[in-house]
Amino acid sequence: MALPIERCEPRYPDRYASVLVIIPAYNEEKNIAHVVSGIKRVVPFADILVINDGALDATAEVARRDGAGVLNLPYNLGIGGAVQAGIKFADAHGYPFVVRVDGDGQHNPQDIPRLLEVVMQGRANVAIGSRFCPGQESWCPPLARRLGICYFSLLVSLIVGHRVYDTTSGFQCMDHHAIRYFARYYPQDYPEVEAHILMSKACLRVVEIPVKMRPRRAGISSIDFACSIYYAVKVTLATLMAAFRTMPHLRSPFEELSHVCHLVDIGTISQLSTGDSYFGAGS
Repeated sequence: MALPIERCEPRYPDRYASVLVIIPAYNEEKNIAHVVSGIKRVVPFADILVINDGALDATAEVARRDGAGVLNLPYNLGIGGAVQAGIKFADAHGYPFVVRVDGDGQHNPQDIPRLLEVVMQGRANVAIGSRFCPGQESWCPPLARRLGICYFSLLVSLIVGHRVYDTTSGFQCMDHHAIRYFARYYPQDYPEVEAHILMSKACLRVVEIPVKMRPRRAGISSIDFACSIYYAVKVTLATLMAAFRTMPHLRSPFEELSHVCHLVDIGTISQLSTGDSYFGAGS
């Protein structure tokens, strides 16, 4: 079934129409305008696509009013399905770079150029905004959540054979290799942890970039205590299954995946920050 897509064709088919920022959102009408406007200020050359994951509020209308493209899913698919829908859109429309930003306002758009620079320079296929790189921690979650984060960091690190500091970050930038792969293979439900296993199997180069997480501007997290228990059990099983599953890879199996925790300056990315954003208010 074709998905209803509103105003999703780039207005200007020039070299700046190469970055797509995808924002999966469910009931984020109080946050989405701030998120969209912040992204437009920092990376005005990027297209912005809000994936409306069956929201029951005015998320889509607010996003469209503030100049973002909107992809309306027919019903709530969950975060994995929403993210993959955005990646599939990028793959189908030939975008070589995708940035994923959550719709709750916790990701700082000022960090987007740092992630983009690493990927655009070919130093990584995927750059992840990491909250827990050594010496860079700025977010102190509740104890139970912190224990869960440490547990998944240890589990994933043991499976992939190198240290992974932040396995649950949804702040990511990927190149066309990762876009093509995730358009076909992407975990559903709570995808971030399992995605690390898939990236390792695909021999994608991954870099963690230290970022600072901001408090949610409005609303509450969809993960309560009961959901967190369900999350821990389900993601553990999915991660272990992914570890033993045979998956295709994009690179030579003799090329080792490079995964480092690296701090990148804005540098040459500032040369790209000209031009307009290409998705306007719907018409």
